Amino acid sequence: MPQPDDQIYSIPAPYRRMENMHILFWLLKDIGWCMIWKPLGLSMIVPTLVIAIVITWRTRDIKAELAHNLAIVFWISANSYWMISEFLGFDTARVWGNVTGKHLALIPFLTGLGILLFYYIVQKPRENRAAQVATL
Repeated sequence: MPQPDDQIYSIPAPYRRMENMHILFWLLKDIGWCMIWKPLGLSMIVPTLVIAIVITWRTRDIKAELAHNLAIVFWISANSYWMISEFLGFDTARVWGNVTGKHLALIPFLTGLGILLFYYIVQKPRENRAAQVATL
């Protein structure tokens, strides 16, 4: 049950439609990857990533949304790179030691994780402290 001091987050209808379209493109990209339909998977990278970036830009003023949407941008980038590495056959190529082409997808995955860790360990506690001070 909502409390009197709970904030409400609303999404304008055009933004919501864009988010829904984003989910459609993302699913088509991953279906193309799963079914090894290269044209579908590859063609869905750009719209999926562009919409993720637009959503991130539009929500940049809300720190929690910015952190999570940036993590999504890096997640899509990592998945797209991994898909490309499999489609083009360099996913198992050794890059350095036991690191293969697909392991390089860890760079954007870990970048997204780092952004979320920073948000939850540093930014969110700051926001909570500021909110507590404001209510005193």
